[in-house]
Amino acid sequence: MRRLITAAGAVAAVAGCVTGLLFLGPDTSRPSATAPPAGAADKDTGSVDTIRRRTAAYPDDPAAWADLAHTEIERARTTFDAGLLETADKALRRSLALDGTDNYRAVTGLGLLANARHDFGEGRGHGLHATRMAPDRPDGYAVLADAEIQLGNYPQAREAVQRMLDIAPATAAYSRAAYDLETGGRPEDAAIALQRAVDSAVTQDERAFAEARLGDLAWSQGRADRAARHYGRALSAVPAHPYGQAGLARVAAARGHTGKALELYARLVERMPLPQFLLESLDLRRASGDSHRGTERAVLAAQVRMARADGGPVDPHLILYAADHGDPKVAVELARREWKHVRSVIVADALAWSLHRAGRDTEALGYARRAAATGWKNALFRYHRGTIEQSLGMPEGPRRLSEAQALNPHFSLYRPDADG
Repeated sequence: MRRLITAAGAVAAVAGCVTGLLFLGPDTSRPSATAPPAGAADKDTGSVDTIRRRTAAYPDDPAAWADLAHTEIERARTTFDAGLLETADKALRRSLALDGTDNYRAVTGLGLLANARHDFGEGRGHGLHATRMAPDRPDGYAVLADAEIQLGNYPQAREAVQRMLDIAPATAAYSRAAYDLETGGRPEDAAIALQRAVDSAVTQDERAFAEARLGDLAWSQGRADRAARHYGRALSAVPAHPYGQAGLARVAAARGHTGKALELYARLVERMPLPQFLLESLDLRRASGDSHRGTERAVLAAQVRMARADGGPVDPHLILYAADHGDPKVAVELARREWKHVRSVIVADALAWSLHRAGRDTEALGYARRAAATGWKNALFRYHRGTIEQSLGMPEGPRRLSEAQALNPHFSLYRPDADG
């Protein structure tokens, strides 16, 4: 099985904190800003083949090797192929061997690489180093923001995002700001930031990513038709965009077109068997009474075994699979391991739900509250917390379950605690 990079390590995501407000500033996205997206290869470096030719022609050029590393990390982000990170690592080592004193591009590359590998403490260190080297360049703040949020340092993450917005209000900054605003309970402002991300996109990949995120945002608010439009635009920009395809499958399921949804999922997981897509497909099969068909369960079970054996990063969707469809005790084991390295609200929610499914509701409630600390209007989080509270006989439980349904009636196709 080809080793896939986890979604958390592939997609830059900055969550919000409970104090302070991001200031987006004026819309400077038209015409497109000259600064490239932080964390992506510079526009003038061209394709990976072009950059490889540069390293062959100029093997003693540290900038060429650093550019190659950035490009391979970006390819890993879009293809989820973790093997590309090894190529990036070697390129960064070569770049630093040639220039180890004033190599900003390599330092930010080290940060991106560490974050992609879920070594967020190291990523934070490289981000801080880069921002000290060049306080007026955005890439270091991007690395820092991505690391801080995964470490649960929400105020510091927000400060880094704000600095990006001040320096270079382009796609990378707007995308991170949107995630901050959404997880901070401000979906309308998040939509504004994402639209600016679309408008300032330099590449089709950037446009597709921002459109898919707009689709996810609309979906989270129960607006399936609006979500479908954005997912369609993502696929227009990049025809095989995985999150655009998954989004349309989700919408098809919500509209009652189960066969179409399963067909879309089948095509998607065949080429990109990420836990999120596999779990959504399995949930749909189980909700429709067709859980014994398909290969999703077998693939997810194999991924759980691999995660337990290798001790590496754990995708939160894999934890939820183990909690709902496998062994809840294994889910708790994986969630606790991930929590040691990643203190995001997403991991807090996964740990809370795993503990609940393992019959440990009192302990689960503490993590459910941590998941809610940013104010994210997340229906799944509300459902998980409400179920835990209801199991504990707390009066808030039924109210929170109603809130989850009101936020997004289609937030989950399979709810195991509702079986009885």
